[in-house]
Amino acid sequence: MLNKNTRSLRLIKQSVFAALCAASAGALADPSPALDRFSVSAGAYYVDPTFRVGVNTPVGRADTGDLDRDHTTLGRVRAEVLFFDHQGLSFDYYRYDNDFNASIARAGTVGGVPVTAEGSASARLKIDLAQLAYKWWIGSGNSVFGIGLGAGYYRGKVNYQASGAVGGVPGSASGSSSGDAVAPLLELGWRTALTQNVRLYAEASGIKKNGGNLNGHIYNGAVGVEWFPFKNVGVAADYGISKILLHRDISSSDADLNIKLVGPSAYIKVRF
Repeated sequence: MLNKNTRSLRLIKQSVFAALCAASAGALADPSPALDRFSVSAGAYYVDPTFRVGVNTPVGRADTGDLDRDHTTLGRVRAEVLFFDHQGLSFDYYRYDNDFNASIARAGTVGGVPVTAEGSASARLKIDLAQLAYKWWIGSGNSVFGIGLGAGYYRGKVNYQASGAVGGVPGSASGSSSGDAVAPLLELGWRTALTQNVRLYAEASGIKKNGGNLNGHIYNGAVGVEWFPFKNVGVAADYGISKILLHRDISSSDADLNIKLVGPSAYIKVRF
């Protein structure tokens, strides 16, 4: 009887030990080869920008139409941290800073009298955009799909000068307008490892802000590839689009700003 109990106890101990080893192995298991424990990317976003500005005036709505600007290069920083093999944080930041000029002509009626407003304006525009999300990765093979929830922060500033005439009466104006906001963020992503050194990815995100003096929505999307000639250092390149649509209340009037940025990005990526 004693020998039988001893054998049973030994069997139980072996089973528990095997279970603990399996649990430990699972906790320390490597994540999908499409993901990194920690990575930082720094590079440039080479964009072809298009603007559209609309402003309410005393003679009605004035709209610039689509204004194409010269290509420009934006600095961009990205970082990711992975927890528990399937969860982590993602961060993305870039700034757009450029000048633009526009001509506006508008015909309307004030007090039953037909009038015409025309003139020109120049402005310097700055847009800062930062995104931080907690992301869940689904899958454990070479391909994974990610869903992220978080917050986006954006800040805009416009310094402007304008001159023109309304109904033949000349005038000029200058000033500065700025605002910032924090809004909910949704991120989607897909990644696959073709080999240990080559990976493909696609990602999309959206920020939506209602209410307040500065509101609107921002969309981003990109498709790219990563190549690691060294274990911890590689390069990444993608082609993306960013659409920024903001509405700003200015005194008793309002203004709309529509920016589209399209172009490739390239990064140096360090991973651990």
